[in-house]
Amino acid sequence: MESNSVYKLCLFLGLVWFLGFQLVQCTVTYDRKAIVINGQRRILISGSIHYPRSTPEMWEDLIQKAKDGGLDVVETYVFWNGHEPSPGNYNFEGRYDLVRFLKTVQKAGLYAHLRIGPYVCAEWNFGGFPVWLKYVPGISFRTDNEPFKRAMQGFTEKIVGLMKSEKLFESQGGPIILSQIENEYGVQSKLFGAAGHNYMTWAAEMAVGLGTGVPWVMCKEEDAPDPVINTCNGFYCDSFSPNKPYKPTIWTEAWSGWFTEFGGPIHQRPVQDLAYAVARFIQKGGSFVNYYMYHGGTNFGRTAGGPFITTSYDYDAPLDEYGLIRQPKYGHLKELHKAIKMCEQALVSADPIITSLGDFQQAHVYTSESGDCAAFLSNHNSKSAARVMFNNMHYNLPPWSISILPDCRNVVFNTAKVGVQTSQMQMLPTNVETLLWETYDEDLTSLDDSSTMTASGLLEQINVTRDTTDYLWYITRMLDLAVTSKHSKVAVCSSWPMPISYYVGLIFFSQCTCSVDIGSSESFLHGGELPTLIVQSTGHALHIFINGQLSGSAFGTRESRRFTYTGKVNLRSGTNKLALLSVAVGLPNVGGHFEAYNTGILGPVALHGLNQGKWDLSWQKWTYQVGLKGEAMNLVSPDSISSVDWLQASLVAQKQQPLTWHKSIFDAPEGDEPLALDMEGMGKGQIWINGQSVGRYWTAFANGDCNGCSYAGGFKPTNYHVPRSWLKPTQNLLVIFEELGGDPSRVSIVKRSVSTVCAEVTEYHPTIKNWHIESYGKVQDFHSPKVHLRCNPGQSISSIKFASFGTPFGTCGTYQQGSCHASTSYSVIEKKCIGKQRCAVTISNTNFGDPCPKVLKRLSVEAVCAPTTSTTAQPNWRG
Repeated sequence: MESNSVYKLCLFLGLVWFLGFQLVQCTVTYDRKAIVINGQRRILISGSIHYPRSTPEMWEDLIQKAKDGGLDVVETYVFWNGHEPSPGNYNFEGRYDLVRFLKTVQKAGLYAHLRIGPYVCAEWNFGGFPVWLKYVPGISFRTDNEPFKRAMQGFTEKIVGLMKSEKLFESQGGPIILSQIENEYGVQSKLFGAAGHNYMTWAAEMAVGLGTGVPWVMCKEEDAPDPVINTCNGFYCDSFSPNKPYKPTIWTEAWSGWFTEFGGPIHQRPVQDLAYAVARFIQKGGSFVNYYMYHGGTNFGRTAGGPFITTSYDYDAPLDEYGLIRQPKYGHLKELHKAIKMCEQALVSADPIITSLGDFQQAHVYTSESGDCAAFLSNHNSKSAARVMFNNMHYNLPPWSISILPDCRNVVFNTAKVGVQTSQMQMLPTNVETLLWETYDEDLTSLDDSSTMTASGLLEQINVTRDTTDYLWYITRMLDLAVTSKHSKVAVCSSWPMPISYYVGLIFFSQCTCSVDIGSSESFLHGGELPTLIVQSTGHALHIFINGQLSGSAFGTRESRRFTYTGKVNLRSGTNKLALLSVAVGLPNVGGHFEAYNTGILGPVALHGLNQGKWDLSWQKWTYQVGLKGEAMNLVSPDSISSVDWLQASLVAQKQQPLTWHKSIFDAPEGDEPLALDMEGMGKGQIWINGQSVGRYWTAFANGDCNGCSYAGGFKPTNYHVPRSWLKPTQNLLVIFEELGGDPSRVSIVKRSVSTVCAEVTEYHPTIKNWHIESYGKVQDFHSPKVHLRCNPGQSISSIKFASFGTPFGTCGTYQQGSCHASTSYSVIEKKCIGKQRCAVTISNTNFGDPCPKVLKRLSVEAVCAPTTSTTAQPNWRG
């Protein structure tokens, strides 16, 4: 017995050692067909989830939904300016806890693709670069420049070292199977010429030399040197091939939608087109697809770049900004992933045999030595359907679609045929009572001498602010000196008794006050036309104040950042104060020479229409104040909120004042639905909850031509995501800074929830259940498709708004009965679904009867979701 026990113990320890050895000996390589993990070629489906664009409390749910949606890999950039806000001072906490994020990915059983960059683009402020990097002596970004390469290598080594110390590379038993160096550099490389090529080659060699044990990639870099894999980004990548025949075909960014800019439309990409693009990439030999984005999230704080990128980074992704499932995009892609995985063994085993089935139709057939067979039947005609013959069977292909046959016989998926539900989201009121407001007007009457400086000429904004704030004041004074001058305008600079010098960039400034004489003889003071102020700005927004009163505003756009303000100014005889508030709306995130980027008022600034004609103020003495007084007093913090005297809104004049701080206290809403602030009634500014920045808001109406996109109407963004994890049960502080003047009484806290679910499925919709590889070539029973309806957790189906089995037409919200309609449609659906969170109804004549024999029928349903606690069966809304 004893020897037997010893034997068992030795066997157990040996097994543990063996498994442990296997764990740390995981390998990731590649060949021309695919990424190879532990000796196995893999077809990998990936999705981008950027950890700082959500909260740590959201990560587990987001990643689990990604896994449930059929993903194998989670991809993320690494955000340098979030991790190293000042040289050598690192931040890996909160939303920037990269290790926690990757361990959450690993816990879910998924792989990770770490795109270190460290340039990320991503519509992120300054492309992910820390602004302090701009001021490293002699630096030139993203080229063969030693100061830049030294800083870039230092950060890359920091991240790789952190990953290694936490054993997060697959070679160590961790989830990371791929890493990326640089980002979309191909165009810049060509612009830089030899210096660009040298830098790119250096970056690749530097990355490979870090010994991560996993492959490195470079996206949109056709010259990527071995062993780095060059990859594709775009809406379509089916024509892409890697630069060497022994590298796999990888799509690092399959764009699920597009970003939104302030004043621009919301772009939506139909899931049928996205599914077609992915299926076409796979059928042509692609083996790795990453959705950019799978969850877009929120540009909290001042992280949005562009400039003019909105706080919402929803991207029309399968998981919406709030982390809720977007249907039908999520479900249709999930079905696509299932179909692709059924074909995996055949796909990674051989190259396809391509057969023409018509002018725009093809069959791509993959077979393996073990007998696996998979076929992709494509119709590249965007207008017309096609009926094709394949393997002695007829197949109907809708326009711009691909059918997937995992056994070369049965269609289990067609990219154009959506069988999952459509969910319509709605912002609903919460139980939070009407917010009570107090206000504080930004002080425009005096300058804090300790925070100002004066210089000759106009200074570039970021050189002064170092991007610590969006705001920079440019101020000059105009004084009546007519009694001492024969001229109607005289510039005078009187220094302080003890001049104070400031160092900004490489320029020294002495503090002084600038004065300009506006004499009493000016004609505009005696009934003549008011003078015109012209201000040219490099971006991004500008507010003009004359003697403390808002005189006008002007804004650039993402396409035209430079703009000119032209407006009449009402000056008075005597002392006048001209204050220009320049506002940044995110720093650029695209390009090469980041060290040369500029913003703010660079002039000219000129008055026209004076008695002496034009007067150029550009090279006069200007006083500069960085940021707002409210920022300096930290009014957004619960600890500093009492540092000023706030006025109750009821005591404030009804006139909407610009540059005003508003605060309110509220209790957390009941429930667990995602929350948002509805900023209806406000103009432009920023929001904070309990001291944390929600981000910029700007309720500007969208304009422009969508050129056929699905956006329509006068969209105006008013909802801004408030993470529930930021809230306390009671006494939450909400602070809003309004630039233009708004009505905070119209601001409310709302919750996001599914209001309506719809589904439309035909009698012979492709279904996974109709595929059995062991039954190839044999007669098998047909499995009727089903309509699946599902409300969110905590909800149930309260009523059926529409139901028709027959030939209904229209779309979700506009369904109508056709000439063929089963009278039992409503009763069958109501019996199966009312009062339930989810239900499934088989589409068959057995269930509904046959209202029109020999006619292809479909079932269309629209159901209303309501909170379970208040759900009762309601009369259906027929007619």
